[in-house]
Amino acid sequence: MIKAGILGGGQLGRMLLQAAANYPVITYVMEKSVDCPSGHLCHHFVAGDISREEDVYAFGKELDVLTIEIERVNVAALERLSNEGVKVIPHPTVIKTIQKKISQKAFYTDNGIPTPDYVVTESLAELENHLERLPAVHKLSEGGYDGRGVQILESNQDLPLAFDAPAILEKKVKISRELSMLVACSQNGELAVYPPIEMMVDPYLNQLDYQISPAILPDEVYWKAEAIAVKVVQAFKSPGLFAVELLVDPSNDVWVNETAPRVHNSGHHTIEGNYSSQFDMLWRILLGYPLGNTDPVLTSAMVNLVGAPNHAGNAVYEGLDQILSIGHCFVHIYGKEETRPGRKMGHVTVLHADRSELLHICNKIKHTIRVTSEK
Repeated sequence: MIKAGILGGGQLGRMLLQAAANYPVITYVMEKSVDCPSGHLCHHFVAGDISREEDVYAFGKELDVLTIEIERVNVAALERLSNEGVKVIPHPTVIKTIQKKISQKAFYTDNGIPTPDYVVTESLAELENHLERLPAVHKLSEGGYDGRGVQILESNQDLPLAFDAPAILEKKVKISRELSMLVACSQNGELAVYPPIEMMVDPYLNQLDYQISPAILPDEVYWKAEAIAVKVVQAFKSPGLFAVELLVDPSNDVWVNETAPRVHNSGHHTIEGNYSSQFDMLWRILLGYPLGNTDPVLTSAMVNLVGAPNHAGNAVYEGLDQILSIGHCFVHIYGKEETRPGRKMGHVTVLHADRSELLHICNKIKHTIRVTSEK
């Protein structure tokens, strides 16, 4: 049996391990604590720091294939392992490019991929030389995730909110839609593209709130989105599962926002909503099997369950029984013992043939279930 390792033990690793049960594979996970969401679902757990070179190298050197569930991993170790014959998917060069927004944006520019205009700012002082570009979005080059490390600067008065560190200052695009395109690339370069996903972002948390797939799009936008996502993945020249996040403006121009070279929050609905989920698809890629069927089973939506404001501590899922009584719903709890405001604690997927009813159920979910803490 193939020995496969996952760097990172969060909810993405958890759902990847749930899909692994269908395949002849022995699973290994490295994370700091066995109490992580993935800790009890793998065959072998190794305590370690995925950002530390020697930890990652020691973890991977006896494995056949290695993948990630988060980009913040030690690339130097992955390069050593790859050179010694361990299959690293995606390639370490892809992860290295993605880890820094500066190099990621340069990758898009170098490959003729449409992305909002930007300049690099190494410090707050340097940012002040580009005030004519405001309004703009300031994005930390490293360390940002789930909306953190992103700051909208409308005018000079917002400068105190900017980052005094390497970052990109990106033209603020007027957004009419936010999309995600999931693209699978096999070890022999075959591609499979999932239907487009329309994402609705929480303006307060600046992270995904809920989404619907397949998105209803004008043909012009659909073909642009698919072509751009495929171009991004082909330019990486690497097997893997990629989530290409796109911005659509009122003129129906499509821009790449960023890419995740791994399974992604915007693909969770595929577990029930598509014949081959993003997690099943990644195992097919890792193990060298044919790519799966990306067709939708029904129209699906997904609602993120996040920690409620003003609650931190042992998690309590209020209204869970009411949601479980809805026949069209599938609840996924990530196994995190402690909640905090905005923390991703689970998600609910809804399937329905009637799109208006689907959205009605999503709204009901959002107003019924809350992740709070013990009193």
